[in-house]
Amino acid sequence: MDRIQVIILGITAAPGGNAFALILKELDGNRRLPIMIGTFEAQSIAFELEGITPPRPMTHDLIKIIFDTFGHTLAEVVIDELHDGTFHAKLIFDNDIFRIDCRPSDAIAIAVRINVPIYISEDIFLASGKLPSDQDYPGEDDEFPLDQTTSKTSSTGNKRLDIIQVQLNKAIDDENYELAAKLRDEIKKILEKS
Repeated sequence: MDRIQVIILGITAAPGGNAFALILKELDGNRRLPIMIGTFEAQSIAFELEGITPPRPMTHDLIKIIFDTFGHTLAEVVIDELHDGTFHAKLIFDNDIFRIDCRPSDAIAIAVRINVPIYISEDIFLASGKLPSDQDYPGEDDEFPLDQTTSKTSSTGNKRLDIIQVQLNKAIDDENYELAAKLRDEIKKILEKS
């Protein structure tokens, strides 16, 4: 299987604010692959990329601890299948001694914690990869705005704050005011620290 190493270019909110698009870019080229991921996984990836340490380990931190404790070495992550519009990934351990099937969002959240390469099969890039255009993505050096379709949310440059803001907007839209109050307080804390 031919495969291409990718890097995380950014995370952006999908229209509607219930999910995020994780934008992966080939290391030695311009093709990009957007993968839809959930809010929890987006937050987990953003925390690690921003160097934010939660007070207690998140699920992906716990998985890394388990790997370390039991002595298995994650060698790489490969997004290698696409079925009915759903991507599938593999965690590859101990130089391909064994593999674990998982969602790409979980695989990438673990990969960024362990600092292992992320690969995508060439077939998937051919089927779903895109070259950047002004309509699809900002320029490579631009910040990914969280939601390009509404004026309700804009990027602050702090991925954690942006994700919480999207969650706040959704809580308000859903009239979940208890959650909205908690998220508002979390935003206040972040803003006071910066």
